Amino acid sequence: MIPVAEFKHFTDQQPAFKVLKPWWDVLAEYITIVMLMIGVFGCTLQVIHDKIICLPNHVPNGTFSGDVTCEDFTKRRINASQPTEIPAYQEMSGRRNNLDLQQYSYINQMCYETALHWYAKYFPYLVVIHTLIFMVCASFWFKFPGTSSKIEHFISILSKCFDSPWTTRAISEVSEEENGTSEQMGRRKKISVSSEATELTTLKGSISEKKVTESPSSISLLDKKEGEQAKALFEKVKKFRLHVEQGDILYTMYIRQTILKVCKFLVITIYNAILVPNISFIVPCSIKMEDMTGYEHFCCNHTKAHLFSKLAICYICFLGIYGMTCLYTLYWLFHRPLKEYSFDFVREETGIWDIPDVKNDFAFMLHLIDQYDSLYSKRFAVFLSEASEFKLKQLNLSHEWTVEKLRQKLQKNVHDRLELHLFMLPGLPDTTFELTEVQALKLELLKDFTFPNSVTQLVNLQELALINSPVKLNFTSLMFFREHLKVMLVKFDDIKDIPVWTYNLRGLEELHIMGHFNPEMNRAGNLECMRELKSLKILTLHSNMSKLPPSVADLATHLQKLRIHNDGTKLVTLNTLKKLFNVQELKLINCNLDRIPHAVFSLVNLQELDLRDNQLYTIEEVLSFQHCRKLTCLRLWHNHIASIPDHIRKLKSLEHLDLSHNRIEALPAQLFLCTKLNYLDLSHNKIQVIPPGMGVLQSLQYFSISHNFLEVLPAEIFFCKRLKVLKLGHNKLRHLSDRISWLPFLSRLELKGNNLDILPREIGQCSALKRNGLVVENNLYETLPLEIREKLEKE
Repeated sequence: MIPVAEFKHFTDQQPAFKVLKPWWDVLAEYITIVMLMIGVFGCTLQVIHDKIICLPNHVPNGTFSGDVTCEDFTKRRINASQPTEIPAYQEMSGRRNNLDLQQYSYINQMCYETALHWYAKYFPYLVVIHTLIFMVCASFWFKFPGTSSKIEHFISILSKCFDSPWTTRAISEVSEEENGTSEQMGRRKKISVSSEATELTTLKGSISEKKVTESPSSISLLDKKEGEQAKALFEKVKKFRLHVEQGDILYTMYIRQTILKVCKFLVITIYNAILVPNISFIVPCSIKMEDMTGYEHFCCNHTKAHLFSKLAICYICFLGIYGMTCLYTLYWLFHRPLKEYSFDFVREETGIWDIPDVKNDFAFMLHLIDQYDSLYSKRFAVFLSEASEFKLKQLNLSHEWTVEKLRQKLQKNVHDRLELHLFMLPGLPDTTFELTEVQALKLELLKDFTFPNSVTQLVNLQELALINSPVKLNFTSLMFFREHLKVMLVKFDDIKDIPVWTYNLRGLEELHIMGHFNPEMNRAGNLECMRELKSLKILTLHSNMSKLPPSVADLATHLQKLRIHNDGTKLVTLNTLKKLFNVQELKLINCNLDRIPHAVFSLVNLQELDLRDNQLYTIEEVLSFQHCRKLTCLRLWHNHIASIPDHIRKLKSLEHLDLSHNRIEALPAQLFLCTKLNYLDLSHNKIQVIPPGMGVLQSLQYFSISHNFLEVLPAEIFFCKRLKVLKLGHNKLRHLSDRISWLPFLSRLELKGNNLDILPREIGQCSALKRNGLVVENNLYETLPLEIREKLEKE
């Protein structure tokens, strides 16, 4: 007896398989049921009724007359009551055979076993057996271990996808987005809106208002639950597709069982058509049993012969219909490419254009599903779409990252803009676009996402940073960024991953690109065309280029600042620099330069040059800077420069000079002939003496010579009346002159790390100097009189 739980599982499981049964399998299933009923009906008659009835066929002396057969004998016995001429043998009519009932039963059984044809005896049983084999063949792939697990898994996922509320929601949301895009394109093309579209818009508005009136908390909770369930379905579909698309065992098994049914149909049809005539009503029987009955020949009546012959004809007819379904199945299997399935129709109908086509067993099952109901594959396709999955992720993100939570992350950045920094999220929450006050958006390690049309709500957005965050734009978003973005930073591991649309932002004023070139690429050193960047003024390239990209020349007419950080890779070719005639600021940092590039001397509008972290040992080329008449700032820090050439005096317009972190041992007096210097940094060198003449630098405001080997500070330094910052720390000074009071604007004085024993009282006369601006050891600071210390500490 089958347990109740197992029986319930069986009855629940069978209807589920119907989605994989096309109409011909369903028709064949009903035909097999009819054939089974024919066989069962015949078997029942065979059991409950007498199988055969026999009578002795006797003449005088117990033998047949010469030409009288069993059939003739029977016919004439039937016509005995008619008033016709009675032949000679009829005189035996009515004669007793002297046989009892047991002898008749014995004769019937013996004649049934020996005289009746085997087909007439076993016809109903054969029908039952054939039908059962057909039924087994039809459902074998549902039970075979290699296929049943895949089928059960597929049906389970299919039913969940069909019943999931997310399916309808995804289709409607994508359709609304498509409609919105179409409407916007219609406005651009100035296509008039029809009255029907107006009514549809009104209807959508009323529906939206109705949704608003519903309880937001209940909707939010329900949506979140649905989203979690749909998310799990997406993962199941992905894993199932990866597993099933690798083989075609389902397709092969279905073909094999269909071919087996066709072959069996042909064999059964042929031998049944041949053997049906053997089902005869009159059966002659000859048994040598004279010693028991006194008779040797008997005439038998197969009582169910007429019925069996009719059943056999019906059976053959149904068998023919069954065979036609099998032949059509073979035609369907080999006529169409069932190992490939295209969602073209679904893509057009739903508007979800990224539904991928599938193959192998996955495709075959979907073809079978279409024969049952194409709506199943349409709803199932939603869970194959990345766009649909993206919509789901957006929904879950919106529930997790509310507007209030995002507003708490707002803070000012280095450009004094209100910035929202999002880090390692699976996408960009839709609630982000409700923060209209955001001025800078920084997205770091976000997965692939697309800016929706709602980005246009960020009317104050001016700055965008993408750090290893692949982003796509639609037309509306691109137009918005073109008009609003002023600053953009893009950072990727490989510079080829930078979004192409970055080079189409016409309103961009600053572009900072960070990423490495692949040395194996043929286009190494090239960026995309920059001709569309009509407003770009500042360009930063942080990479490992061997030559300056030619596309930078597209910015020649308007680029003002070029900054290159090359991470130690030698920058060999800089001829493109000559074309950048409007550049005012140039930074070539960590480019492994061993000399100042000659291309720099052609930049007649150059005002600032920074060559930090290179391999400069000599700067004899500075004489050529006299052609750069507007050069005011020269930074040669963090190099290996050992000396300063005398002709540095030619740089009359120089105001800012940084030679810190080099190997300079001696200073030429001609350095002080650059009388416009207001910033001079000579720290972290090997200087022992400051030559005379420094007093002419009347514009000097910042002077640093810390971390050197000075023992004496020249008095001329105190003639630089405008000094505000004086850094003398970490030298070998033993005395600080009381002329320090001659520097009324001094606000920062660094003396820490020297050999001073006492500080002059005149420090207190530096009215701009406060305690936080005086960097000195605490014990040395204590040598100052109390009233001076109080004055310095007074705010």
